Amino acid sequence: MISGSTRAASTNTAALRTVAAVAPAGVETMFYDGLAELPAFSPDDDGAGHGAVVALREQLSRADAVLLCTPEYAGTLPGSFKNLLDWTVGNGDLHEKPTAWINVAFAGRGDGALATLATVLGYVGAAVEPANCPRLTVLREDVDSAGLVTSPEFRVGAVEVLRGLAAQAEQAPA
Repeated sequence: MISGSTRAASTNTAALRTVAAVAPAGVETMFYDGLAELPAFSPDDDGAGHGAVVALREQLSRADAVLLCTPEYAGTLPGSFKNLLDWTVGNGDLHEKPTAWINVAFAGRGDGALATLATVLGYVGAAVEPANCPRLTVLREDVDSAGLVTSPEFRVGAVEVLRGLAAQAEQAPA
């Protein structure tokens, strides 16, 4: 799981931490938390000398599927999150990997970021099943002091996303 936000009290990060907390039996989750440490992407650099890039690639290679949640900044993806995605282009880290996202923004918000995300994921050949990419709005007041979403609707939707993504991963080519 990768949050596209570097904000400490991000609802996107809270959403993914909650997804991990409600994961059904048999579904193991990993959270990548090196977004802020990634160096600026350069096509002349393979990333091998950067610990944050190596850690990202190791987690992606071990993952059967990837779940993303990102805010929208200035009508598109946050720069740091786009930078992370740029690091996946040359190595094929997401190619044919079951990938989904959760949109936690209010209706009518976040659509620019998701359109860009869909474009980038299509470019890298990620296996996106639209049914696994819901809008599950999270309000700041829905996040408790432990940083988890308390909304029952969100929690039910999160379990559905994980089940759908796990089923997609089981059917994916080895």
